[in-house]
Amino acid sequence: MEERKGFGTNFGFLMAAVGSAVGLGNIWGFPNKMGASGGFTFLIIYLILAVCCGFIVMVGELAIGRKTGKGAVAAYHAISKKFKWMGWMGILSAFLILFFYCALGGYCIKYTVVNIGDLFNASFGSGAAAELAAANDTSVGAEVFGAFIGNPTEAIIYGLIFVALTMLIVLGGVGGGIEKVCSVGMPALFVALLICIIRACTLPGAVNGLKYMFVPGWAVTNGVIEKAPDFLTVLATAGGQMFFSLSLGMGAMITYGSYLQKKENIQKNALLIVIMDTLVALMAGLCVLPGRFALDPNGALGGPKLLFITMQNVFDRMDAVGPIFGIIFYLLVVFAAISSSISLLEVIVAHFVDKARDEGKGDKRKAYTLIAAACVGLGCILVCADALGTTGFAPGNLLGMTGDLPTWAADWLDFFDMLSEGIMMPLGAMLMSLMIGWEIGPEVIKGEVEQSGHAMGSYGFFKICVKFITPLCMILILYGQIKEFFF
Repeated sequence: MEERKGFGTNFGFLMAAVGSAVGLGNIWGFPNKMGASGGFTFLIIYLILAVCCGFIVMVGELAIGRKTGKGAVAAYHAISKKFKWMGWMGILSAFLILFFYCALGGYCIKYTVVNIGDLFNASFGSGAAAELAAANDTSVGAEVFGAFIGNPTEAIIYGLIFVALTMLIVLGGVGGGIEKVCSVGMPALFVALLICIIRACTLPGAVNGLKYMFVPGWAVTNGVIEKAPDFLTVLATAGGQMFFSLSLGMGAMITYGSYLQKKENIQKNALLIVIMDTLVALMAGLCVLPGRFALDPNGALGGPKLLFITMQNVFDRMDAVGPIFGIIFYLLVVFAAISSSISLLEVIVAHFVDKARDEGKGDKRKAYTLIAAACVGLGCILVCADALGTTGFAPGNLLGMTGDLPTWAADWLDFFDMLSEGIMMPLGAMLMSLMIGWEIGPEVIKGEVEQSGHAMGSYGFFKICVKFITPLCMILILYGQIKEFFF
């Protein structure tokens, strides 16, 4: 049987795992959700959930992956009788997320190109949009974004370019593709973030962005949002953000854990991933929101419009240096997106590659990567063609719904997001906690973590959380998510 190759170094694994965790959710989701949900209050709740749920589920997934040496589907089959089907939910979640992730990754590539055009005063920059903005009394960012999503063919081309980039990296395998890209790209992302933070926080009026993020209640008292959300809403928002941001409940950490060497310390790595992901989310806020409050006070605070209208307006108003910071910013967003998309595609590919290897058919990575990427490309085309619900075939339209559509039915991006982040990921994490706590037993995880003499100092805390605290939190988060989407 052909050898299953894994990560060459623990640093490579750590950068790949952090790269999987760091994505678009950190950059457009975390800062806005933090500010709109009570600023520092949200951060405290997020950190508590990250410790009591995120760290616990991270340790569990990494340990299950390394113990079985399999991808998500085979890992659950090998370790559980009652929950063996859960790996397929991870595969489905990965597909659904990739559908809209690749579309948004394509948007980011487009905006990198636009800023390069602005730097060299080329025709593919935002010059035409600036003229339209002056004539229509709108913003440059709004005109660039409107023209782009109004041309689904162009959006599809850029989306498929992003799919192709993801596919090429996964084709290189774990060591030759994913590890090499993330080992260089993640440190570069930190440097790029620091450059953008310094510029954003030194803009006149940037202090309001810091107040929005860190001062409890500031967003309400200053009219940025209408009213403060209730506790359950904040809990559900923080929980959904945590799972999406940390790549939990979708099979990614089980898959990456399956490539981890026995000598590595799972407990330490899990803690580092949680800390570094939270740090990047805060850095993204310091990069994005001070610029928004300083140069585009009425701009969007979250979602696609924050990245593609508000931030483009910020760079447009930086005069000569704007395109340079625009290129740096959108390149870092492209990498943040692609470091997550490769982990999701690997979840899918690893299952079929392992199955072929176990059946003695050799390494079929190339074939299965091409097939999976083709399926992802079809979903990406759907999201791009939908143009954020402006072309008339959103889920709600197809279901015959009339009037103002609920968020999940308004466009395919939100629909896929609702199914994956809103339901499948917290549900998967809850069921995995129940499996560890009440079926296979926490001592199985302890045994795997303590390989090569690494003591599991957190075992008492882990045991209490995985049996009681984490499942309870997951039920509350899942209830809050469903309530937010449907009621």
